Amino acid sequence: MPDHDAPLRVLLILAHPRPDSLCGALASAYREGAAQAGVTLRSLVLGELEFARDVCADSPENQPLEPDLAAARDDLVWADHLVFVYPTWWGTMPALLKSFLDRLVMPGLAFRFYGPGAAEWEGLWQGKSAQLITTMDTPPPIYRWLFKAPGHNAMARATLGFCGVRPTRILHFGPVRTSTPAKRARWLEKTRAAGFALRAGVHSPLGRAWQRAKPWLAALRLQFYPMSWAAYSLGAVAVSASLDWVLFLWGLIAIALLEAATVFSNERLDLATDRANANCGPFTGGSRVLVDGKIDPSRLRFATGLLLIGVLAVAALVLTLAPAPWVTALWMSIAAVTTLGYTAAPLKLSYRGLGELDVAFTHSALVVVLGGLLQGATLFEPVLWLVSAPLALAILPSIILAGVPDRPADQSVGKRTLAVRFGHLSAFKLAAISVAAAAGLGLAFERMHVAGGAYEGVAGFVIAHATLALGLLWWYAHKPAQKLQRIDGLLVALLTYMLWFVLIPWINLA
Repeated sequence: MPDHDAPLRVLLILAHPRPDSLCGALASAYREGAAQAGVTLRSLVLGELEFARDVCADSPENQPLEPDLAAARDDLVWADHLVFVYPTWWGTMPALLKSFLDRLVMPGLAFRFYGPGAAEWEGLWQGKSAQLITTMDTPPPIYRWLFKAPGHNAMARATLGFCGVRPTRILHFGPVRTSTPAKRARWLEKTRAAGFALRAGVHSPLGRAWQRAKPWLAALRLQFYPMSWAAYSLGAVAVSASLDWVLFLWGLIAIALLEAATVFSNERLDLATDRANANCGPFTGGSRVLVDGKIDPSRLRFATGLLLIGVLAVAALVLTLAPAPWVTALWMSIAAVTTLGYTAAPLKLSYRGLGELDVAFTHSALVVVLGGLLQGATLFEPVLWLVSAPLALAILPSIILAGVPDRPADQSVGKRTLAVRFGHLSAFKLAAISVAAAAGLGLAFERMHVAGGAYEGVAGFVIAHATLALGLLWWYAHKPAQKLQRIDGLLVALLTYMLWFVLIPWINLA
């Protein structure tokens, strides 16, 4: 990660075979502007480097680097911002630049493959940005709209984007063949201004705001919130044909703030296992913002405190409006203890083998009952608990199996998930039992017209999805343990399975 307190490190790469070309002049103009911006700049003139143009080994990392390429490799690693200046010939980059990229953009340096069958990849140049400056004889609008900008796409997306470089901005000038000296002077000035613009960094004001916000959005892990919101709304519509929208929305805000505080707390308290986790993905291993140094732990702790203050303030308002304030206060206290207690002391439920049950409860009965309470229901309103039961069983499989890729890391720090306690095969069996139990209970409720007909029509959706989920569970369970590092497809199937146990009751009861 770049040091944001140090000057921006810029690598300027001139990729025209003739340094005395228009591209050479553009490179000089950019260098002049960047120098005035106060960045730290290094330059590479590819035409002056001595290296074999072709990859003759079975893979570029297996071909020894000539001294010039070894030095260029170090420059690529060093740079925060890559600037390529080159002509567009026959729609794309010149052979010189292509050869340079062929030799140096290699696994281990710019990207890596991982996962079962090495089918997943990760760009290792995340945090770097780029600027492309290219000349062409094709009028730029024709190049972009008629030819679909093949060279721009090859560089910005297929090469730099694949390696994690973002953003990549593009300056293209043309047609060169019919340009006048005055027009070329304007191109040079525009290029010099692009170099000077680095004084404010590589991002626009809006882009800088987005860069500051991105780690926090990642830390929030918003992909997990809709489930609890949907369950909360199910509890509300299950007991009221006409919602008290003011109470409903304030309750929703309280849930969102509490979930955000819990996610932040989990991120900080699970840092040891996240650091040890080599199998992280969109559903496992945390958001990585602390592991990657994108957010300081003390700032995350402070943000957690602010969120909890917000929870208390909103809860106090809700209690002044709630039909049964004392019962609601008790239930909201239980909500705070069970959600924060997932990783926080003294409960630390996820470290005691109770984390999966905790998540199943908090994302089903806890929020369903709260939704009902705020609409005037009693704590033990039968319909609320009845619609929660199949939902809790449907939530369990994905939570249990999320611990399978995390198992080695969790085991190393003493986190006792079900996958750690009983092994990955038992985790698959428990998940399969939960899938079948959720389906069976839902179908039984449909047949018996339980909970006001909440599960009418569920069979047509749940049977097919449960069959698919059980088939995938059987298939994954028979894979070698070393191929269970990523099970994202299975987790998606199980996460979507639980939707039927909210959507169908919601439609029937609304």
